[in-house]
Amino acid sequence: MNKSYQNNLPLQESISDEDLKLINGYSQKELTADEIFTFSVILCDNEIDRDFERFTTESLKTLAELFVGRTAIKNHSCNSDDQSARTYKTELVTDEKKKNSLGEPYVYVKAYCYMPRLEKNADFIKEIQAGIKKEVSIGCSVKSSVCSICGNDSKSGACHHKKGRSYKGKLCYFELSEPCDAYEWSFVAVPAQRNAGVTKSFGFVKETDMNDIINTLKNAEGDVALTEKQAREIGGYIDSLTEKARDGEEYRRQLESETVRLFALNMPALSNVSSESICKSLCTEELKQLNVALKEKKQSAEAPQLYREKSKNTDSNTQFRF
Repeated sequence: MNKSYQNNLPLQESISDEDLKLINGYSQKELTADEIFTFSVILCDNEIDRDFERFTTESLKTLAELFVGRTAIKNHSCNSDDQSARTYKTELVTDEKKKNSLGEPYVYVKAYCYMPRLEKNADFIKEIQAGIKKEVSIGCSVKSSVCSICGNDSKSGACHHKKGRSYKGKLCYFELSEPCDAYEWSFVAVPAQRNAGVTKSFGFVKETDMNDIINTLKNAEGDVALTEKQAREIGGYIDSLTEKARDGEEYRRQLESETVRLFALNMPALSNVSSESICKSLCTEELKQLNVALKEKKQSAEAPQLYREKSKNTDSNTQFRF
């Protein structure tokens, strides 16, 4: 799950000794304050987003812990050349003066990040300072997505409500809870939401459960991001479905051929072209029923209901009969 945020936080003017110590915990060499550029971003909050999802406060607390040490990249690229910064600390912030759309205090995860002042980063730093680069998107996974109407997990199959619709005056949205991993966060060009832009990946623990994957895809309303393992699992599943589809197509072809032959035996006046057209217009289950009916009709025609087998004379005195 990737969620995008527009940031309006002020840039850090200076680096404290405590922050510098945290930063040097990630570097291979001792860095000085003059060698690094620091800034802060909002990673995620408790507002309902444009995909009608939101993080619970407890989820935000967990995400704040998970994002410490995570790298910042560009546009969720897996290329190491697109790594731009690293998160060295986070904090959960509650703004009592601001309410979210549910009337709750506005809560968000604030991340503090750094990057080296290298020549290749000079323009990027200027873009951050100028406010050009300020929209970010997080990549994370959650265990559950609970419907605000029925309280069921959207991936359980028990929820049939649609996000964004109102039911008896109550808005349907999904609460994202139990974060289990945070992958990265990215600078993006256009956030998909007011505060949170979403492209979907899979928020489940059992990545091999294809029902979870399918349900997530069905509920996705934005772009979908996959882990390498998920892509392999889906690829294998598609291969197995392709093989089954070939078997199904062969079964269907044989069933149509046999049914056309039965048409010819039972209704010789019907042309093969017409019988083939009839067969192709039916779904497989209907075609099976027609096939069975034609077989029963053929058997009935071979043995008429009024047919009686000629009785054999077992009288041993037949030589005395005229």
